[in-house]
Amino acid sequence: MLAEHLPFLDIAGLFSVAEHSIQLRQSLLALGALIITAKLFEGVFRRLRLNAIVAYAAAGILLGPVMELTGVWSVDSTLHIELLLTLGIFIFFFLIGLDEIDISSFMASLRGHYFLAAVLSVVLSLGISMLVTTDVVFDFGLRLAFTEALALAGILSMTSLGIVVKVLVDDGRLKEPVGMQIFTVVVISELIVLLIIGFSIGEHVHEVSPVGILILVGKVAGFAVASWILSSRVLPPVVALLQRVIQVPQLSLGLLLGVLFLIVWGAELMGLHGSLGALLFGASLSGLPYQVRREITPGLRSVAEGLFVPLFFASAGLQFSFSFVTLPVWTMVALALIPLFGNFIGAFIGAYFSRLTVPYAVASGLMGKGVAEIALLLVLWDSGVIDEVVFSFLVLVMFGYILFMPPVISFAVSRASRRADLPEELTDIPQGIAHFALDNITVDDILDRSRHHPDPSVTVRDFTDRWTMPNQHDYVVAEKGALVGIVSLSTFRYLPKASWARTSLKDVVRRETPVAWPEEHVEDVLQRMTETSLSTIPVVEPESEKFIGAVTREDIVELMLTEFRGAH
Repeated sequence: MLAEHLPFLDIAGLFSVAEHSIQLRQSLLALGALIITAKLFEGVFRRLRLNAIVAYAAAGILLGPVMELTGVWSVDSTLHIELLLTLGIFIFFFLIGLDEIDISSFMASLRGHYFLAAVLSVVLSLGISMLVTTDVVFDFGLRLAFTEALALAGILSMTSLGIVVKVLVDDGRLKEPVGMQIFTVVVISELIVLLIIGFSIGEHVHEVSPVGILILVGKVAGFAVASWILSSRVLPPVVALLQRVIQVPQLSLGLLLGVLFLIVWGAELMGLHGSLGALLFGASLSGLPYQVRREITPGLRSVAEGLFVPLFFASAGLQFSFSFVTLPVWTMVALALIPLFGNFIGAFIGAYFSRLTVPYAVASGLMGKGVAEIALLLVLWDSGVIDEVVFSFLVLVMFGYILFMPPVISFAVSRASRRADLPEELTDIPQGIAHFALDNITVDDILDRSRHHPDPSVTVRDFTDRWTMPNQHDYVVAEKGALVGIVSLSTFRYLPKASWARTSLKDVVRRETPVAWPEEHVEDVLQRMTETSLSTIPVVEPESEKFIGAVTREDIVELMLTEFRGAH
């Protein structure tokens, strides 16, 4: 009767609002309990020198039964958390691309023996893993379509760069020849495997054909190029312009998040998985100048490490169950051991045929697993590719890898480093791979302020006789402490030698030239020199533009070699 007299009162709507409010409170309670427990577990596990990802997943495993019994974690309450988990997946893979993948170095290595070692390792280990995920040789009961089996095989044959780097850094081996060989092969192979997995779990048609594969490769290549252009050519100047015009706090972080989600949307629209889009976007941002990355990423990294990543991996623990004991024993043994041995065999053969110095150490390094693999397993479980039983068992296997593989890698690398036939330094590592040696080093750290520079009145003849040096093609010209410009040896080709004695440098100097500042990071300056094809660059004070010296490419190379020698 009340509803008849008050037609604007929607009783069903009120009940719906009340139910939604209850579900929201349950979701907030679950979120709070998960995040607090995950971060507390991280502190405890760190004291035990265990990986933080294990701590997050253990928190989910511990809280799962409690939440289900109390009704806090239910199908209805998880609807509010699914969006956060999805965001966590994208941000996690974005950070992997940003921190662990350098596309320019990958392209530079295409013709090198490190690329050959990585390709052979991926092909062989992936093929061995496919023996488990398909029923070609023996049916292990997984019942997966070909592309689904390929995705799972990719995860099982994948190497976790984060785990490998941590072992090498903890042992002080990262910048040694053995460590750099392992690191380089892992960087290349991880990107290849991630792209293969991205092909397999996208929403494209699951029929495999040469035309379909070419179309898919074209999509990924086009998407990667578009992401690179957007992140390296469009985003930085737009951010700088908007910061000068509107001066909004945290503008760069907001723009980065917005562009990230648009990139993910574009990837999904093209039939690629959103995590692949986030990965490629992060990888394209890895080529940005250090200063730009430092301004954009700290806020996102703090939010990710404080909220999204703990929640994401804690949710993996929530989905964990001991139902995997129903799996046949031979299936569990095959899933746990065959891909692991496949990793070692494939990497060893790849390193051996590529003539790397210590193939067994490289093969051991490529057995590091655990972090990104758990994230991808959660994606497969959420997509319905694998069920709870297989998911739970493989998560347990990854925990075992995280705990036990680092000592194996450490032992193999330590033993290999004692060999007497190892080179003192490596000259064949792609330049971008060695960027760790330049971290936090500024121009002022290597600037020689006492170096003399030719005067513009010096003749070309005197300059070529007295000033030129091997392997240097460009020279800074200064007059009474003021910058005049840069003179390049290539310009002398168009000047008759008969006129060299009466032509001064002021007639051939290039006055419009890029400059560097003392507080700039060397990595940024090296990138600018590469883009402008210069072997030297003048350094000026940022405010007065007073000329104070010059930095050459040889200075930076010598710095890199010194860093590598000083690492041990």
